[in-house]
Formats: sequence, structure tokens, C-alpha cells
Amino acid sequence: MKPLLRVQNLKVGFSIFDGFMKVLDGISFTVFEGEPVGLVGETGCGKSLTVKTMLRMLPSTAHISGRIFFKGEELLSMDEDRFYRLRGNEIAYIPQEPMNSLNPVFTIKEQMIDHMLFKGLRKVGWNKYYSLRKNKERINKALEKAKEMLEKVQIPDPARVLDSYPYQLSGGMRQRVLIAMALLASPSLLIADEPTTALDVTTQAQIVKLLKERIFNERLATIYITHNLGIARQVARRILVMYAGNIVESAFTEELFREPLHPYTRGLLDAIPKLTKEEVEGIPGRIPDYVNPPSGCRFHPRCPYRMNVCSKVKPELTEVKSGHYVSCHLYEKGKRV
Repeated sequence: MKPLLRVQNLKVGFSIFDGFMKVLDGISFTVFEGEPVGLVGETGCGKSLTVKTMLRMLPSTAHISGRIFFKGEELLSMDEDRFYRLRGNEIAYIPQEPMNSLNPVFTIKEQMIDHMLFKGLRKVGWNKYYSLRKNKERINKALEKAKEMLEKVQIPDPARVLDSYPYQLSGGMRQRVLIAMALLASPSLLIADEPTTALDVTTQAQIVKLLKERIFNERLATIYITHNLGIARQVARRILVMYAGNIVESAFTEELFREPLHPYTRGLLDAIPKLTKEEVEGIPGRIPDYVNPPSGCRFHPRCPYRMNVCSKVKPELTEVKSGHYVSCHLYEKGKRV
């Protein structure tokens, strides 16, 4: 498979009133064409920040270094017009909160039509807006495509949904609308940022099943962000485990579940509720302060296997076996210490 997205040594920090937050600490990874990848970690570890950096959605106060390549083009230094065309067409994004992501004063029809007419454009003046909006042929084509896409995401009555306002739809239905909007341009890369947040368990299962079908049927490269390893296992071919702004482990999904190497990954797996009488074990402690992060490995204050070197030297992400990488001093030259 050809590399589609390459992130190299990405660092992101923020100047705040009492110091400097060092959040992303030099992460690197690759997403291949047609490959669904899960980005997993607890809340606050930097998952959403990673993809928002790719999408250039961060405020001007962010300090960014590193490089991000999409189809060989560098995203962070790309001119705005070219980047907006990419973000509207080649790269699609499903945000966390469906209620906050849809405009409450426009119907779904108006929003989907506008999305198709103006996607990829950085600025649209009133003259251009009205000229496009008066083009009945383009409007009718956009409306037909909107109906077709709503049917693809298993919305039973597309006509009714198109004429509805967001508040008139359930959380699951709004999320389906956002998925439909993301897939309208047939993107090369889909970024789904915890798309089942705040949905009930039944609706979560339906949305995950729907996304999995669309991803695999269309061979769509995907970055699926979640704190739930169980969901990642259903959707992703490969999983990246993130902790405190670092990728600590990367492996094919079944390999990761069969033989987790990093102590943090093992802790996440032990925290999954089981259909037995086994007690669920949490990971003691909390994510470190990003203003004063621990030296060396950022996980070492919580790690049951920590050694002296862990607090002094940051471990590199090293390939321990084919396709299985880990950032941990327990493994040197591909072997357990």
C-alpha cells in the first residue's frame, strides 16, 4: 500500500498565562491508502489536537513544529486556497458533537446543499453566493446527491430529514447526517473524532456498524479517534496508542490485543469491563501536567515497571516485531529487558 498521510516529529504547544504547555511531544506515524487506523488513548492525551493540527483548526496561539504530508504535499506550509480545496474534498472530518456542529437555524437540506456548493472554498462573497444559489440545475443535482447519501447512511425517510432542523432530529440521526456530509465528496481520508460521544449504547453500536460498512465498502483511509479500545477493534486495521502527547505503541489490531507490549496499553486493556466476575482494574494516577511534564518517559510516574532510566531518557518508538512498535525501555533492540 502507498502512504497517504505521513506525520513527522509533530510538536504542538501553547503559551498560557503561567507558562508553556508542551502537549504533542514529537509524534510520527503513517496512514496508508485505504487503511482504517484507530487513534486510542484516555481523555486529554492529545488525540483530537493531533487531527485538528492536520486540519489547521488550531488558534494562532499554538506553537507548531514538524511536518505533515498528504499525498506528498506538505499541509502545514501549503497556501490557504490549496489547503481549503484539499480539506473540503480530499480530507473529510466528522466532529464529536453533532448538535454543536450543525447550524440550528438552517434545515438539513440547506446545510447539505451549501456544503456541496461551497466546499473547498476559502472565501465566498455575497455575489458568488447568490449566483450559485440561483443556479437551479446545480441545486437540483446537489439535492439529489444529498438524498442518495442519506439513504446510504441508512436514514429511512430522507425527504423528511432534509426538511428538518437539527433540533428536530435525535442524536443518532444528526450523527448520520454528519457522516453523510463527510462522505459527499468521496474523500481519500476520513477523520472521525469520537463520533459516538454522548450517544446511548444502542445508537453507538448502530453508528459504529454504519461507519465500518462505509469504510470497508469504499476502502476509505480513516483515522478513527476513540478512548474505547473495543470500538477501535471493530473499526481499525491498525491501532496507535497515545499517552500524554506521545504515541507509545503501534500494531495491527489483533496483534495489539493478543500481545500488548507497553504497560499503558496493558492497563487500558485491563480496564475494559469483562463478562466475568473479574474486577476491572484502572490505571493509578492521572495524565501529567503539560506545563511541567515528567522528564524521560511521560508514563513513568504511573508505570509499575519503571526503572531509573525511565525518568531520564525518553524512549524511541522501536519496532519489536514486524509491524509492532513500542516506546518503552523494557524493550531494547527488539527484545524484552
